[in-house]
Amino acid sequence: MNHDMLNNNKVYLQGQVASTVKFNHSVIDEDFYSFNLDVPRLSGEVDRLPIVISSKLLAGKTLNVGDDFAMRGQFRSFNKVVDGRSKLILSVFCREVCEWDELANPNSISLTGFICKPSIYRVTPFNREISDILLAVNRNYDKSDYIPCIAWGRNAQFVSKLPVGTKLDLEGRIQSRKYNKHLEGEENITEMIAYEVSVSKLASVLDENAL
Repeated sequence: MNHDMLNNNKVYLQGQVASTVKFNHSVIDEDFYSFNLDVPRLSGEVDRLPIVISSKLLAGKTLNVGDDFAMRGQFRSFNKVVDGRSKLILSVFCREVCEWDELANPNSISLTGFICKPSIYRVTPFNREISDILLAVNRNYDKSDYIPCIAWGRNAQFVSKLPVGTKLDLEGRIQSRKYNKHLEGEENITEMIAYEVSVSKLASVLDENAL
């Protein structure tokens, strides 16, 4: 295993289990399960985040709604075809179950990856500057995760001027965001949930492979 790839994508979360643990999928002889984790913000709001965990890490332990849970892992993506269209599915993959730490930041992520499409810069009606970034983060077995990120203020200005292919280091938190969408063939508006990284720090990095 390439440990440098592990350093490209590091997540720490702690919060309360918010849903029952359900079977998700199997890979060879290993079963994986999923559940939602409510992670608090300083504002008192919570981000409800999807977690995927191996049965080997659960080791027969039962997780109940309301239980405290702390973990380290990676923010991962895969493409799923829904109604003939490719949809990016995001979840946090648990690599280690941790002891609860009252002093820890309950939601932190650091990523190193490459801008893989032009950033979208805009100004909100409240005059906040935002740039939407899609970051390609390499991991083992020649795979990549495509992580939506949002930069604010001066970071938004900075990243909006960088070309596709620029290597970035960034830090922030994973957030969930509800939005409304008209689904094809349906009259009513359906509430959807998006997951993304809210960026607190970022910097461009010289890619040694480009030399």
